[in-house]
Amino acid sequence: MTDTAAGHFITLEGGEGTGKSTLAKALARKLEAHGIGVVVTREPGGTPLAEAARQLLLHPPEGEAWSPLSEALLVNAARRDHLEKLIRPALARGDWVICDRFADSTRVYQSIEGGVDVSALLSIEREVLGDTVPSMTLILDVSLDVASKRRTARAGALDTFERRPKAFHEAVRAAFQDIARSEPARCRLIDTDVTPDQVLDAAWKQVATLLQNARTAAP
Repeated sequence: MTDTAAGHFITLEGGEGTGKSTLAKALARKLEAHGIGVVVTREPGGTPLAEAARQLLLHPPEGEAWSPLSEALLVNAARRDHLEKLIRPALARGDWVICDRFADSTRVYQSIEGGVDVSALLSIEREVLGDTVPSMTLILDVSLDVASKRRTARAGALDTFERRPKAFHEAVRAAFQDIARSEPARCRLIDTDVTPDQVLDAAWKQVATLLQNARTAAP
């Protein structure tokens, strides 16, 4: 459900502290200014069941931890609910959807450092997503030092992924860069080691191409 759908589906990906949430809101405002209906959501999350899964994933009971495969299955169960109850209905009525994280995050986080084989994750992904794949994915990239400062500045306790060591975050960054290089038709790498306005300008140049194409294709 990419360009065959009435709406467009944009996903924002990247490691912790890359500025995905800030950019999602800013892009939504830009699209709304052009008369586009926009739904901003996140993963895991977006529906009551998926938000409950998010809490279990990011903040498991003290002393407990999920295996990478268990994490992948939990996230994909939440994703299926999210697709069925929020993303697909929004696209069908002509809204654009901006999602803070989606399937690429599962490919990355649950495969690195001895995790699940990527081929297994892709098999699950195909079954869960069906034909609902992103129209465009913006992969946000930032230096690890800047990302660490941003995570530290956030209010609230760090989640199970944010607390992991520097080597983990290095592997996450490299894996997202690999996805951007391997899927250039879908993915755009955005440098977020700059000001929020500069990030928005770079991202909007990419999203504006979707908007232009949608208007050109309209009857």
